[in-house]
Amino acid sequence: MTSERPPASDSATVPSGPMTQPEAVAHLVRNDPTWATGTRTRDGVSYKAFLNAPAHVPDMMRQARAKQGDGAADYLVYGDERLTYDDFLARVDAMAQAMRSELGLGPGDRIAIAMRNYPEFLIAMLATASIGAVSVFLNAWWTTEELDYALRDSAASVVIADGPRLARLAPLASPRLTLIGVRDSEADAPHRWSTLIAKGDPAQAADADIAPDADFAIMYSSGTTGHPKGVVLTHLGVVTAVWSWLMQTAIAPLTAPPGPDSPPVLRSSVLITTPLFHVTALFAQYMLTMPAGAKVTLMHKWDPQAAMDIIEAEQITRFLGVPTQSADLQAAARAAGRSLPSLRYMGSGGAKRPAAQVAGLAETFPTAGVATGWGMTETCALGIGMAGPDYVARPNAAGRLYPPVQELRIVDEAGQPLPNGELGEITVKSLANMRGYLNQPEATAEVLRDGWLHTGDLGILDDEGFVTILDRKKNIIIRGGENIACLDVEGAIHAHPDVIEACAFSIPHERLGEVVGAALQLRPGATLTEGELEAFLAPRIARFKIPEKIWCQHDPLIRGATDKTDRRAIRAACLGL
Repeated sequence: MTSERPPASDSATVPSGPMTQPEAVAHLVRNDPTWATGTRTRDGVSYKAFLNAPAHVPDMMRQARAKQGDGAADYLVYGDERLTYDDFLARVDAMAQAMRSELGLGPGDRIAIAMRNYPEFLIAMLATASIGAVSVFLNAWWTTEELDYALRDSAASVVIADGPRLARLAPLASPRLTLIGVRDSEADAPHRWSTLIAKGDPAQAADADIAPDADFAIMYSSGTTGHPKGVVLTHLGVVTAVWSWLMQTAIAPLTAPPGPDSPPVLRSSVLITTPLFHVTALFAQYMLTMPAGAKVTLMHKWDPQAAMDIIEAEQITRFLGVPTQSADLQAAARAAGRSLPSLRYMGSGGAKRPAAQVAGLAETFPTAGVATGWGMTETCALGIGMAGPDYVARPNAAGRLYPPVQELRIVDEAGQPLPNGELGEITVKSLANMRGYLNQPEATAEVLRDGWLHTGDLGILDDEGFVTILDRKKNIIIRGGENIACLDVEGAIHAHPDVIEACAFSIPHERLGEVVGAALQLRPGATLTEGELEAFLAPRIARFKIPEKIWCQHDPLIRGATDKTDRRAIRAACLGL
């Protein structure tokens, strides 16, 4: 249970006593117009939908500001910098107006953002949305080659970048690409963020006429192909995801009414520690802060000691990070004897927590509802989740489907629904699902069928609605929350002149969950060390993708019946499984 301040509600009197989740959902849908549901058709497919949710992201932003009684209250914190709601929105409006008047940008234009978690990231994203343009989020770890692919694939005409990213982008400079420097890159960039935003007049800003199904962003997600896929997300998808999560806050006091021993209600205050170019931080954390009236604190770099200080100083109520960060925070808190009593929610995204960690977190942070979730870039991070006693009792499960506008099926190879308890592919249907993969109609058709997203994850649904994910059909390694495509790694390794064949796979890692390993067939007489391979790969792929251990041989790698490399058998042989 959480005890954060719930959103304003017009609901009828809440019945006494706890409700089941379905009862609470039905009560809210019936009595509170905020959660009224119906149907909406997109591309000839009927979906469940929230009828009274904001029309698009700028509408959600404006509605959220209207609900804030004091625009002078802190809204965004970064180190020693503090922005109120009014300050923040004034900067959004100024940049939106400058994008129009100074750069000639408008609806449909694609504006790339490549930086660490600075306030400018959020301002640029919302300014882009306000003019009807599309944000393209670039992974801050990418090399020049990887950035070049995404910029060409997305046809972005503008890149807003900080120093390290601008240095990697410098070889790509061309008349078609406008580079805008932020903070440490302003001195070297053709255009300066501070100069540009100073020219924008907030009073002249006006949101564009944006259709709910208009594109909001392109986010790149590693898949089973060598290059990442551009996932096209809509305004309606983002709003649907946010409204689904927000409803859980309204459900909580109905399913677990607060008692005399419940911790005091605090203003929702969120600490963001994972990259904003991923959906977990951007949607499940940041976007949710708008209608929840929360304060947002961005961390410059993950450090568990610094995180504890921030949590106490800013009265952080919501912490959501990869399992590695939960473990780091728990170890630091135990060592320091600090329980961080402001915490009300401790979530996990990007990868599954080790089961043994769950009960320990609940013990270390007794005021926090320890939670887990499963979602995808392709679903705006919406999907499955659970918290508190449900999670402690089922630490291996992923949770239950967030109601009320999602649908879930476990299907067989033919796409037919399976009964509860049988292993199959997880499919989900909702308006939060992506519009498709950019420039890849065949890949889109493969995973999106009649509104159902075929996730590639294999799981079991039990009679209580809890889903347990057991395997992945896709060859993905999840290193500390970062998705790594095996074929992406293999493609880079194959460029080495001494490598005949490569097979990448996951290696269990106590802290990061998984890291990259690789089996290599080398040319006769050749040798190769981890250090030599790392030096070769450094300019080609992001550092987190580089194998931490390699197994070299001169014989061909293990192959299956169809003469393809047998990834599972190779992995088992290398790891001695």
